Amino acid sequence: MHCTLLHAVGLARTGVDLEGLLKNVGAFARTVEPFVLTFDRPAIGNVAVEISGWPQNPFASIVDYLTGAMTRAGSVFKAAPSRYPHMSVAYTSDGAELLEAAGLKAELSAIDGPLSGTVLADRLHLVEQWHDGRHITWEPVAVVPLGGIEI
Repeated sequence: MHCTLLHAVGLARTGVDLEGLLKNVGAFARTVEPFVLTFDRPAIGNVAVEISGWPQNPFASIVDYLTGAMTRAGSVFKAAPSRYPHMSVAYTSDGAELLEAAGLKAELSAIDGPLSGTVLADRLHLVEQWHDGRHITWEPVAVVPLGGIEI
């Protein structure tokens, strides 16, 4: 499972000053202590089944910083709109418009008991991602610990 902080659409690692970006983000990450995110019951969205999380901060502060760092580095990209704590469980693909969302929502509501859980956010992962319309794959590029903790 992962919780996307910044989805920089249209940007490959070759379009980034990777050394400068990691130095910049690493200095910032040392000032952010690890924190806990709580995730709720999955919900059916327009393009995915996702689990919303809270609290919004420090998550939103990290997203804002990363977006600014990428912009300051001269990277050209479009930030995806999913700039809130969430985990995607499944994505849509061809034919998704034929699914009946009400039926899926009923199935989720039929699961008795809580589905929430907590996750310790203690590091940032930079990955290069590809989406071919059916599958999402990514290649790890770097790991940046929060709070200066080496993991």
